[in-house]
Amino acid sequence: RVEIFSAEDSGKKKSNFIDAHESQLSQLALTNDGTLLATSSSKGTLIRLWDTATGDRLQEVRRGADKAIIYSLFFSPNNQFMACTSDKGTVHIFATKVASEGEGSEGSSSSGRSVENRKSKVSLFSSVLPSYFKSEWSFAKFHGPEIPTVGAFGKDNRTLFLLSADGTYRKVEFDPEAGGDGEEVESVRFL
Repeated sequence: RVEIFSAEDSGKKKSNFIDAHESQLSQLALTNDGTLLATSSSKGTLIRLWDTATGDRLQEVRRGADKAIIYSLFFSPNNQFMACTSDKGTVHIFATKVASEGEGSEGSSSSGRSVENRKSKVSLFSSVLPSYFKSEWSFAKFHGPEIPTVGAFGKDNRTLFLLSADGTYRKVEFDPEAGGDGEEVESVRFL
C-alpha cells in the first residue's frame, strides 16, 4: 500500500491511499512533475501507473510472464515513456497513457502520431481469456547484461543511460515512433 501526501496546501492534510499490488512493493518511481507514480511488486511481472492526484490506476503493463527482480523504474522527461530494468537483462520501455492530446490517450510521438504498447495477438478474445492476454507489452526494449542495472532517460526522450553493478555505463537509443529494439551507441567500463 502506498500513501501519497500532498504538501501543496499546508493547512489541510490530503492523502491518497493506493493498494498497488497484492504482493510486496519492490520499486516506486515518480515523474519529474509528480503527476504519475509507477509501482512494481516482488513478483516483477506487472508494473502499474497511478494518478497521484486521485490515486486512480491509469495503466497496467507487463514486463514478462516469469518472476523477475525489478532493479529500477524511470520516466522520460515528458512522461511519454516509462522504463524498467530487471535481473533478466532486458530494459523494457513502455508508452504511457498521459493526457497529451486527449485525456487518457496514448502518448504522442514528436511527429504527433500516437504510439502504443504491443498487445497480445489474441486480445480480440480477451473477454473470455485470462487477464494475461489483455496485457500491454513493451513498446521498445534493449537486451543488456543480467546484472543489477539502473537507468534514466536523456533530455530527448529517445536516449537511455544505464549504469550496471560491474561498473559499465551504456548509452542506448530507441525509435520513439516505431519502438522495437534499442541500440547501444556507447559503452564504457569504469571498473
